Amino acid sequence: MATGTTDSTDQAGPSGAPGPGGVRFDDITATRRPPGPRLPTAVQTLLFGSFRHRWLPRLRARYGDVVRLRIYPNRSVVQLADLEHIRAVFGGSPALMHAGEGNAILKPLMGPHSVLLTDENEHRRTRRLLMPAFNGAALRGYREMMTDLAEREVRRWPASRPIRAHERMQALTLEIILRVVFGVAEGARLDELRTLLRRVVDVGPLDMIGWYNRTLQRIGPWRRYTRQARRVDELLYAEIAERRAAADVADRGDVLSRLLTASRTAAADGEAEPLSDAELRDQLVTLLLAGHETTATALAWALHELAADPARLARARRAADESDETYLEAVAKESLRLHPVVAEVARRVTRDIEIGGYRIPAGHTVMPSIALVHADAGHHPDPTRFSPERFLDSGPATGTWFPFGGGARRCLGAGFSLLESTIVLRAVLSHHHLTPGRRRAEGTKARNITLVPAHGVRLVPTPRHTG
Repeated sequence: MATGTTDSTDQAGPSGAPGPGGVRFDDITATRRPPGPRLPTAVQTLLFGSFRHRWLPRLRARYGDVVRLRIYPNRSVVQLADLEHIRAVFGGSPALMHAGEGNAILKPLMGPHSVLLTDENEHRRTRRLLMPAFNGAALRGYREMMTDLAEREVRRWPASRPIRAHERMQALTLEIILRVVFGVAEGARLDELRTLLRRVVDVGPLDMIGWYNRTLQRIGPWRRYTRQARRVDELLYAEIAERRAAADVADRGDVLSRLLTASRTAAADGEAEPLSDAELRDQLVTLLLAGHETTATALAWALHELAADPARLARARRAADESDETYLEAVAKESLRLHPVVAEVARRVTRDIEIGGYRIPAGHTVMPSIALVHADAGHHPDPTRFSPERFLDSGPATGTWFPFGGGARRCLGAGFSLLESTIVLRAVLSHHHLTPGRRRAEGTKARNITLVPAHGVRLVPTPRHTG
């Protein structure tokens, strides 16, 4: 699931000369800090948390490609929008660019051992254990299950009555990831887990403040959220204990069984300590939450754009009928370009660096902006237009599309997500004609670290075939 750069090189030029895009990782000469707004931290946090899709482009227009922000809790963040700066960050040594620390905001939810929150040796160990569940052979094994669940879902849609596509895609992708992680999705424990996961992921910026404030966790909605998150942990630990005791765990192909088997093998060979229950819990939560929410949102946006464009809907429907997965994948990719679910990635720098003539001190977080690069007309002509054709033939220039991040930390689930999206789009379009369910254009709102359709993408599906 990981492609891109290795764990080795820094990107400074020889003898400390500037690297690509005016980037120095050694022999820092700059003394200026990046420019940025002087608003109080609380105000910047609110703007970033709730309105970043509108606020950050304005900051770039005012201050340029390198902008400093102050975000709660105690984060000095530097937004990057220049492609060469971003390439240098992705190509930098993981010892210098700590993605795990950059994602620290997720720690209360994902847990300290999550593959998203670890760095260097611990991250490499965890990633190595997870990779077999998402390689090419594993993906081929998931195809039939994904197809069956997608077909079952779309056949249940009411004829010629509005649905909220985002909700339906969330339900479907959750079913898929439950089966991938646990091998099954039946039973009282998983029924309860399914319900709770939907509630845990449905948080806004104010909810996230409670993650860091124990006082808030004892009152109102924060107390309810904390109780639900703890119940998720109880269910996961029960599932882990049951799976550890299973006699056939080595013969199962689900992620939990694969992790247990790989961990035992590595421990027996003296390569690593076996995974603890807490480590397993953190990986499972990460996969369950990150493995369904982002894909569901991307699919909802794709259906929204197709319903609003009859010509492209017809082209995509023909692709579904002809099993043209190249075009359907292009639809999914263009959805992720036009509506990035995660607007940025983060790396905490472990020592001073220089980017664009500015000094970025150790401890600051650099934030390559997916959204700003994807919306840049210099990289994607007519960037506000939905055009899957961009991704046919050679596609956009390398590095101008990175919804799954980049470098050594590129998302393990990229291939899984694109395969899932292609299969689901084919199922939907094979069975239904789509029309918009509301006259006004769908807006965007921030929810936790993601950007989602503000009104859930209301669509009217009409069966293509009757009888």
